[in-house]
Amino acid sequence: MSKYVTVSLDKRGVSCVAQLLEDVAPRTCKAVWDALPLSAPVFHGKYARNEIYTLLPGFAAADPGKENTTVTPIPGDLCWFSFDSDDLGNPAYGYENTTGTGTTGAIVDLAVFYGRNNLLINGDQGWVPGTVFGAIVDNLDGFAAACQDLWMGGARGETLSFDRRD
Repeated sequence: MSKYVTVSLDKRGVSCVAQLLEDVAPRTCKAVWDALPLSAPVFHGKYARNEIYTLLPGFAAADPGKENTTVTPIPGDLCWFSFDSDDLGNPAYGYENTTGTGTTGAIVDLAVFYGRNNLLINGDQGWVPGTVFGAIVDNLDGFAAACQDLWMGGARGETLSFDRRD
């Protein structure tokens, strides 16, 4: 039986439903499912284009590794990226920690892609493939409108949440 998650922008009061893609990303789906609920401040992508994401401390017993990867996510894709503080320590990214700590596997980026023409390339690192672990199956249009509002209206005070859907 398929598993579903609710993805929400809490302050804006909008959510969508995504199906976990356990057949092509089983390790990643298990890591996310076992950790739910998850919630943290949201960011809008600078490089990938139509992307919102949140950064979480590593929550899986072991990093699931790459599976079902892409550098060209489509609207409705949920992606997992693993970083360490040195990957995100460049002040150009705008995060508070700009020094890096040398940790590995410490930061999980859960991303939602809501529009077309995304390209996962970073000026400092080159291609950044992500694991596609879910696909939005309900309310992509409404969620996309809220994501566009996040881009134009700002992310301050907004959270991105993931929870099990029964």
